[in-house]
Amino acid sequence: MPIHDQSYRRYAGGKSRPGQAWLVIAWAGIRTMLRKRAFLGVLLASWGYFLVLAVRTYIATNVPQAALLALSPDTYRSFLDVQGIFVFFLTIYAGAGLIANDRRANALQIYLSKPLMRSEYIAGKAAILFTFILLVTLVPALLLLLLQMILAGSFAFLKANLFLFPAITLASLLQAVLASFTMLALSSLSKSSRYVGILYAGLMFFTKAISGVMYAITRSTKFSFISLDANLSQVVDVIFRMTPKNATPWPVSLIVLVGVIVVSISILERRVRGVEVVT
Repeated sequence: MPIHDQSYRRYAGGKSRPGQAWLVIAWAGIRTMLRKRAFLGVLLASWGYFLVLAVRTYIATNVPQAALLALSPDTYRSFLDVQGIFVFFLTIYAGAGLIANDRRANALQIYLSKPLMRSEYIAGKAAILFTFILLVTLVPALLLLLLQMILAGSFAFLKANLFLFPAITLASLLQAVLASFTMLALSSLSKSSRYVGILYAGLMFFTKAISGVMYAITRSTKFSFISLDANLSQVVDVIFRMTPKNATPWPVSLIVLVGVIVVSISILERRVRGVEVVT
């Protein structure tokens, strides 16, 4: 019977670079969502307003009598407002099951048993939702700004409104970060994606309803900080150099948004573990 040498030998294979595992998770999740026809339908519908504004821009630059249709900085602010409804649906559709489905299938333990850090797992899942949200906010808004300059044949509009590019970028990123981490935190609390979707919708509508009740009682919008939507609107108005619609100081709204994001990250840190901890 032959005796094989079992002494130590160096590993001769290649090593993957640390910190890149999140890309695999993100890419797999994005491809999975793009295979769903219903999701693609919502994604395509979200570009409808962009097409309307693109046609409006074309008419305004080619028909002298229609100069009043030209886009203004306020148009880009209202564009993000309109896209907010699609952000809401995409967040529920694409985000509710990101962690909940892994918890239901006990896949979380498999993920974290491999050379994968929790931060990479969370980053990969967040990147999925982050990508789709920016695809309906940042990307079409910047394309619209570019289209307006191309059709006008000059940089006059951009020079007169240099703040638009950073404003669109910052507002879109803030909206994406808030929606992504809030949804991921809720998704980590349950094994049912439907329940998570109801939780997210309930959170948005309930805070808005309470804010509406306080307005009905006090006839003042100083309690608008209760609503997540109102807080986001306040901060975005300031980013676009507009007067906020509500009486709540915008720093208070910003603190609330940052607080929600920090609490969401804290929940993720506690819930995303290789071994389920029952308390």
